[in-house]
Amino acid sequence: MLVLVAYDVNTEDSAGKKRLRKVAKICVSKGSRVQNSVFECLLDEGQYRKMKSDLSAVIDSEKDNLRFYRLGNSYEMKIETLGRCTSFDHEGVWIL
Repeated sequence: MLVLVAYDVNTEDSAGKKRLRKVAKICVSKGSRVQNSVFECLLDEGQYRKMKSDLSAVIDSEKDNLRFYRLGNSYEMKIETLGRCTSFDHEGVWIL
C-alpha cells in the first residue's frame, strides 16, 4: 500500500533539531521525499506498523505532529500533481 507521511517537528531547540533529523532518516529509509516534510512510502502492513512505532518513539507528542495517509494499493488514481513532480514509479525497476 502507498502511505503518505507528513511531519512537523518543532525545532526551536537543539533537541527538536535532533528529532527532526531522526524522523527524516526513518522516512528516507522507507520511502521517497516528495516535499521537504512529506514522503511517499510503499509498505506492507507490517512495515507500516514498524515505521509508525519507530517514529512514535522519536517524536515529542506535545510538540511534534505526524500524519499518515493510507492511500492503499490502488493509489495511482488518487494522486494528482501540479508543477514539478518529484514522485517516482513505485512499481518500476530500481537500480541501486
